[in-house]
Amino acid sequence: MAEYKWPDTQHRSWIGKRVSRVDGPEKVSGRAKYSYDATGKNMLFGTMVRCPYPHAKITAIDTSAAEKMPGVKAVMVIQKAGSEIHWAGDEIVGIAATSEGAASDAARSVKITWEQLPFMVDDATEPHGQIASDTGPYDADAIWDMLDNQMPAAQMIQRIQSGGLTFKPTEANLKEFAANGAAPNVIDALSKAEVKQSEGPKVKSPYKRAALQSQGEPDTAFKEAEVVSEGFYGATVMTHCCLESHGAVVAWDPKTNHVEAQISTQNISGMAAQMAEPLGVPASNIHHRMQYIGGGFGSKFSPDRWSIVAAQLSKQAGGAPVKMFLDRRAELEVAGARPSGFGKVRVGLKRDGTITAWESNTWGTGGPGGGGAYPVPYVFDIPHQRKQHTAIVTNIGPARAWRAPNHPQAAVITMCALEDAAAKIGMDPYDLFLKNIDYTGPRAKNYSEEFAIADRLMEWKKRWHPRGDKTSGPIKRGLGLSIHTWGGRGHASNCDLTIHPDSSVEIKMGTQDLGTGTRTAILMVAADSLGIPMNQIKLLVGDSNYPVSGGSGGSTTIGGVSSSTRRAAITALNMLYSKVAPALDAKPEQLEARDGKIFVSSAPTRSMTWKQACAKLGAMPITATGKNPDREHPPDLTNSGVAGVQMADVSVDTDTGIVTVNKMIAVQDCGLIISMKTAESQVYGALIMGISYALYEEKIMDPVSGRMLNPNMQFYRLAGLGDIPELVIHMMTGPGYDERGVIGLGEPPVISPGAAISNAVANAIGVRVPEIPLTPDRVLAALAKGGA
Repeated sequence: MAEYKWPDTQHRSWIGKRVSRVDGPEKVSGRAKYSYDATGKNMLFGTMVRCPYPHAKITAIDTSAAEKMPGVKAVMVIQKAGSEIHWAGDEIVGIAATSEGAASDAARSVKITWEQLPFMVDDATEPHGQIASDTGPYDADAIWDMLDNQMPAAQMIQRIQSGGLTFKPTEANLKEFAANGAAPNVIDALSKAEVKQSEGPKVKSPYKRAALQSQGEPDTAFKEAEVVSEGFYGATVMTHCCLESHGAVVAWDPKTNHVEAQISTQNISGMAAQMAEPLGVPASNIHHRMQYIGGGFGSKFSPDRWSIVAAQLSKQAGGAPVKMFLDRRAELEVAGARPSGFGKVRVGLKRDGTITAWESNTWGTGGPGGGGAYPVPYVFDIPHQRKQHTAIVTNIGPARAWRAPNHPQAAVITMCALEDAAAKIGMDPYDLFLKNIDYTGPRAKNYSEEFAIADRLMEWKKRWHPRGDKTSGPIKRGLGLSIHTWGGRGHASNCDLTIHPDSSVEIKMGTQDLGTGTRTAILMVAADSLGIPMNQIKLLVGDSNYPVSGGSGGSTTIGGVSSSTRRAAITALNMLYSKVAPALDAKPEQLEARDGKIFVSSAPTRSMTWKQACAKLGAMPITATGKNPDREHPPDLTNSGVAGVQMADVSVDTDTGIVTVNKMIAVQDCGLIISMKTAESQVYGALIMGISYALYEEKIMDPVSGRMLNPNMQFYRLAGLGDIPELVIHMMTGPGYDERGVIGLGEPPVISPGAAISNAVANAIGVRVPEIPLTPDRVLAALAKGGA
């Protein structure tokens, strides 16, 4: 019988090969339809009246004029008079009308009076004054803040266990937390948490002490250190900036009480459960579908308020579908942002490069919820360390998970501090990192192998120079490096695979293709497992009626869907073997499927074509279900924990402060690679996104008005084609990697670019530019303090 384990190299027809993505033609031709493209008969257009102030109380709302305007079909007050609003752009009134113009006209006629309140948008200044304790007990809003601000699971569990809760979570609460990213061990901690009475008002402060940890004997280690390096490092708030903005088309039929939704989401299977409670209908009455998504990056896991309001407006309007998508300003102001991260760091080390001590005081904001601590020192578990983190509550709008939550900030703070330490002792950072590589734990061997490959591809040892390019002229060139890690275990996934008597194969799965090549990977696994061409398999995804599969976040999708597909395919194949074995005068366990045939392993001439084999099914197709995880069908097909090394080559114009990236190297492992071409494509995308956030992307807040100053594509700049340099990617494969199973790749390669490019700039100009993005003004300010 066929086995569930991944096939070895000699028995793979598709897995690991370079295959163009199957949805490529649809996308490049414009035939692919996104939720934003949805149109329909009698469709209404929704819009929102938003708060213009960063902090205010609503004193009165008058929608009477809007309700009477031509074309207006429904008006809904979302936050009533008396509500306190905590960020500019928050939704106050929803309107549905027969045209976008009519909806906009109606929105302008809504009269709202406000009591403006004090606000804070400064997150870069080091916290000072009285810092509030944050010891619990925690209410439901606090739990949502922790999830929204991407607090690490271990930290969240520690808080829940030590501080307790002010409420007893219901099953519905727990399901909603899980649907929004709470890990199973967090759900377990919530369900078992002690319920305590609130301790009443605490210190009124925008600063919350979020973490204070130490290990070893940091004071002694610093006293004994031969060299101590100190520095300040930071990464500012940036937005997700999805090119397909957040939004939905929703129709709520008041006669049947059924809801049809097309939400731009990373979580097809999770939408109905999240919409059921706010809409007051059973989840089974909600049907959701979506074929393509134009960017999510962690910000599209929930239906959001606009999708809920669109449904409610549809019901008011008699069931007409309501299209509610954010315009670009709202997309950048309210659809989520990556938290900032700043830190003052001390590193103690010996003159031979051995790192002995770490001390950091970090801070940052995730908006109204504050934010969680960063995993610093990143990757390197330095034996003696002390670290504290302060979360800053600001009125800049809420944060959302962004690719590799908290890791890019941690990489900037850690890798830049270590590069500065290497410069202080006159050591090549390549040598310093390798000298301390054992601190990286179980992936140390992987990092060492990757460093050697990266060196060859970049010619690091040949080209690296000590800090400050001493050549003449204003253009200075330098090299920088960084390393990173990530989990990436496959999520829970279910797959139905049917083999029909006419030889066709159909797969159904409630997953989504976030753009990572999910469709291609599923088809490659199924084709490889069944021994047939990919184009003989029909894949159906993007519908909540299909078997449940997890949301696409945290690099969990490819591991999850490939594992469930493999198990479904192998189970179905074994069922087929049982049907055809007598005709081949063999036992089922003696059969193999390859190249469109089923044959006896020991006598390949005793064979039949796939079509002939399927004809043996008679009138009844075979349907098998695969799932991940599945302890009844070992082995575990997915794994977690990857290593990656990146290097950057930059030029800096010291007259203008403009940074140009000349070349980037990415050496990455992710266990067994299903689709080499789409895996490489993910790394290319991550490097491009990394260059963009390292040099350009920043949510700039006006300290006077409290509003975002660059909520448009002109001044919120993304990297363009002319900004992308030579990108060289090397994927680690073969012994030591393949046998680990499939591990996700979306997150890891986007972590290091900020740190690597920042380190390359420091190498070029001889001075640290402390914060990313490395804008010309920041570069010139650093040069003014010395360098070049």
